[in-house]
Amino acid sequence: MARMFGTDGVRGIANRDLTCELAFKLGQAAACVLASNVRRPTILVGRDTRISGEMLESALVAGICSMGAKAVLVGVLPTPAIAYLTRFYQADAGAVISASHNTVEYNGIKFFDGRGYKLPDAIEDEIESIVHGGLPEGKTLPVGAEVGRPVRQRNAKRRYIDFAKETIGVRLDGLHIVVDCAQGASYEVAPAVLEELGATVSAYYHEPDGNNINENCGSTHPERLCELVRELGADIGLAFDGDADRLIAVDERGRLVNGDQVMCICANHLKKQGRLRNNTLVTTIMSNMGLDLALKKLDIKNEKTKVGDRYVLENMLANNYNLGGEQSGHVIFLDYNTTGDGLVTALQLLAVMVESKQSLSRLAGIMQVLPQSLYGARVTDATKYTYDKDEEIVAAIAALEKKYEGRGRLLVRASGTEPIVRVMIEGPDQNEMDQDVYDLAKLIERKLNR
Repeated sequence: MARMFGTDGVRGIANRDLTCELAFKLGQAAACVLASNVRRPTILVGRDTRISGEMLESALVAGICSMGAKAVLVGVLPTPAIAYLTRFYQADAGAVISASHNTVEYNGIKFFDGRGYKLPDAIEDEIESIVHGGLPEGKTLPVGAEVGRPVRQRNAKRRYIDFAKETIGVRLDGLHIVVDCAQGASYEVAPAVLEELGATVSAYYHEPDGNNINENCGSTHPERLCELVRELGADIGLAFDGDADRLIAVDERGRLVNGDQVMCICANHLKKQGRLRNNTLVTTIMSNMGLDLALKKLDIKNEKTKVGDRYVLENMLANNYNLGGEQSGHVIFLDYNTTGDGLVTALQLLAVMVESKQSLSRLAGIMQVLPQSLYGARVTDATKYTYDKDEEIVAAIAALEKKYEGRGRLLVRASGTEPIVRVMIEGPDQNEMDQDVYDLAKLIERKLNR
């Protein structure tokens, strides 16, 4: 049986893979595992804007309350807001109903412990065992006054807005910022924070209707944002994803500035201020080789992990680092929050611009992005982890590794959140890489979709 939890919680098509029954069981299991030593635990629950969110929230909350726990509902807020608010309100755990950057038919459920950290594999496995095997022996459902109940925390949004503003010590007066809220969880808080700090804000994709989340917008579709920054003559563009835990920026010329570049800019700034803990940036194996070269020039150490911001965080906590993240825009500023926070990342980047008095295009010049080609082979959840068992696929991978040895690299990995095997090549010739990536991806699709 495939593991229920991926790299970012439980995710699937809502009402087919992620059913109300499963959400109910996850609520029960989470209450058992995450607050086992508390007589009447409290679990904070937030969600993004997708149409299935309220349905799954009702089921998850029912499961939580059936175990005698209290569910505190904070409504639509970014994933990192739930991590922060779980700590702020001293809840025993937090839960987020979101499928992040995925399209509307998907949804997901992920959990934080009482400190606001994503769960390690062992705790997720414990939750999964209860979902599949039922409640632990001797565990009974409460009745009467011992049954839990949901309550709404109505000032949670204001608290997160104030928290975000407190992470920088500068004003943003004079800056014109275009914001793409992905029709998602940042649609209210992001424009509010930037405006309250003095920026002129042009907000787009901030009118969610439940069905338009991530629809040709947000950090995975920033093309229109690039155009808007140029058309409006703005200083910077900011694109969040559906749950606002990642950020992709656009400079004043309308050019993308990805997570690797943002991390490089911020790491260099923190180092100059003596605030880059142990002089180290933590990234994943997906980061561009150009980042490696830039960090060497800056004399900044680089630790690499497997893909997933949770693994970046584990490395940061184990080794006392305070900055890390992914090329996709998940950036963790551990001095401020316990998970990737798109809004906090945006504010830290803006603070560098203000304090250095430099444009984003000039700051981004600190790193040269090497040519990269990426393609996702669409397979199934059942087969995506078997690509390295097929002899023809293995042979094709070996041939490409030999071809790019000494002049680039090949990376093949199963997605932790989608039924996809990702193929990535970095090298000197874009056309050659595009063809090689496409050919290998199509071979994987053909062999694993039989």
